[in-house]
Amino acid sequence: MVFLTRIPITINEQIDDQDINQTSAYFVIAGYGIGLLMITVLWLTQVLPDSVAVLLTMAFGLMLTGAFHEDGLADTFDGVGGGWTAEQKLSIMKDSRLGTYGACVLFLGLTLKYVLLLSLLQVSLFTVALLLVVCQGLSRGLAVSLIASMDYLTLDEQSKTKPVAKSLPENAGWLLSSSALVGVVALYFMLPIDFWDLLLVAVIVIAIRWFFVRFIQRNLGGYTGDVLGAAQQIFELSLYIMLLATISGAQ
Repeated sequence: MVFLTRIPITINEQIDDQDINQTSAYFVIAGYGIGLLMITVLWLTQVLPDSVAVLLTMAFGLMLTGAFHEDGLADTFDGVGGGWTAEQKLSIMKDSRLGTYGACVLFLGLTLKYVLLLSLLQVSLFTVALLLVVCQGLSRGLAVSLIASMDYLTLDEQSKTKPVAKSLPENAGWLLSSSALVGVVALYFMLPIDFWDLLLVAVIVIAIRWFFVRFIQRNLGGYTGDVLGAAQQIFELSLYIMLLATISGAQ
């Protein structure tokens, strides 16, 4: 929670790269915690119009995480869109300024998330609350799984970089998979989704992950903290879209 949020938790010991690597195994669980805090705000704002409640919930989420992943989304597409070579793209990503590509993707991403959450709220408060929690966790698990599929790109110390896990600990696969399975089981038993629909969602998610890895490998040759942030946002939006389509189709 210290790594992924701005919650003022004090750690009195010295933190090194190995400690950061160890945190990656708990990203799904931390995501569930972030989602639980967000639905608390959603529930407290139900006296307001749905549109305002969703906006306030999103604003709280941005404050809670310090827009950690959104910043990665903007930086990644600034670099990919603005550079010709991998070196140029990485150089742009290290720049603290926001460019046109990043601004456009960030605006579209936040707008799409608002529309999706508002649409899910029209289904029921329970539906959007459950998906907020589960998708916050699953998207972070999917993002951190990229560490096992790509090389970490070392950036110069003077650049604007984020702390990032550079490898997965030995127990990460088991812990990430088991904690993610809890969320998938919750979706199956708590929403009007049959097994085959859920399997189709899983297949599409795996396909999106495959395409994203190929896209980043072709453009950058590996991952950075910004890439993992962009992945989390893309997976979160993808899950909302597919689950909304599945739930709407079942009604």
